[in-house]
Amino acid sequence: MYIRMDSLPDAIVHYILSNLNNARDVAICTCVSKRWKDAIPYLRSLYFPRNSFDNLTSSDCPDTIVWKMISSIVCLEELVVYSPFSSAGLASWLSLVGSTLKHLELRMDNLSEYQVCVERPSKLDCISGAKNLESLKLWGVLMINSPSWDVFHKLKNLEIVGARLSDPALSTALRACPNLTNLLLLGCEGVMSVSIQLPLLERCKLDFYGSGNSSLSLSCPKIEFLEVQGCSWIRVRETKCLRNLSISNNTGRVYMVDFGKLAALESLTMRGVQWCWDAINKMLQWASEVKHLYMKVEFTGDFDTLQPFPEVDFVDFFNSHPKLQKFDIHGAMFAALCQKNSLKNIESGFVIPCLEEVVVTVRSPLNAEQKMSTLESLLKYGKNLKAMVIRILQMKSSHSSSDDFFDEICRFRCINRKIVRIE
Repeated sequence: MYIRMDSLPDAIVHYILSNLNNARDVAICTCVSKRWKDAIPYLRSLYFPRNSFDNLTSSDCPDTIVWKMISSIVCLEELVVYSPFSSAGLASWLSLVGSTLKHLELRMDNLSEYQVCVERPSKLDCISGAKNLESLKLWGVLMINSPSWDVFHKLKNLEIVGARLSDPALSTALRACPNLTNLLLLGCEGVMSVSIQLPLLERCKLDFYGSGNSSLSLSCPKIEFLEVQGCSWIRVRETKCLRNLSISNNTGRVYMVDFGKLAALESLTMRGVQWCWDAINKMLQWASEVKHLYMKVEFTGDFDTLQPFPEVDFVDFFNSHPKLQKFDIHGAMFAALCQKNSLKNIESGFVIPCLEEVVVTVRSPLNAEQKMSTLESLLKYGKNLKAMVIRILQMKSSHSSSDDFFDEICRFRCINRKIVRIE
């Protein structure tokens, strides 16, 4: 059974059409009938895709078209603009809907660097006209100069993706958002040192692009989720609520970490080419209650010299992490557990009580006998182990030892086929 739109009551028509948000769909609706046009003031959200004005035939400029659509809406709560716009256009829009707008998302990469620097007020400055924002998302931002923002008391979510920042400008922006619960800075370059003090922050993802030598100080007593990429020095002292932590540095080195006791931590990820061993050792000590541990650090060493991991005692490691349920281990850490003395202190009553899944990445046939022994020990003492995944990367040796090692792993898998698989 089909119901024609023109047979529905006005209230239902208005409700249906009020869920539209694409600007082109909205424009088409105004041409269908007076009833449909009368529903436009009840829209809550407007979205302008990147190509909204590619085939513009109107004499009006894009800024004016957006202004006309916005001016016809009584209570706009969300505005997303990916199409090009000017600072004057943005200021005029926000003068209309700044008091009702809760969610604002802007793609700001349409102007050259020089224009952004000299334009006053800048697009960033104009955002202060939306005083009641709860969420602000910005793409392609040049924030060299500090934005002229008043305090956004209601702003809970701030996301900046693809930005060039200066330390003072970022600090100014964060001070204007004192009640954030979620902060995302993704693909941001130019940051050398950042201090974040946000009493309500719960989730934070920081991705600093560049040489990888930034420093971070974070004081957020309610932080639960923290992901940091591109920092060499990290200090986070208030950690009683921290449950998920990820630290990586793809281009630089991790020299120093300073955390409080990670008693609530459930998941820890450590990635990078080189970490100072002191930083690795401290993280493993603080994260004694962790349930999921992911380690992909290739080398240790304090400065330019790349060094292998020192020997890690198998028994001490698992006794120090009694709640560990999933262990994802790559290259260097696996090799450290496979040294000839690592399995020396195993006592008759030793077990790995909670371990359920192990993912091991192997890329070298060196010390093949010890590596096989470690794999067998994981299976033997992991009384609750349900799955072991062995990932074999392209061996760096062309010697027959690579083939022999692979054959050993295949035999190990055949014997324990219910638990072990090779990828």
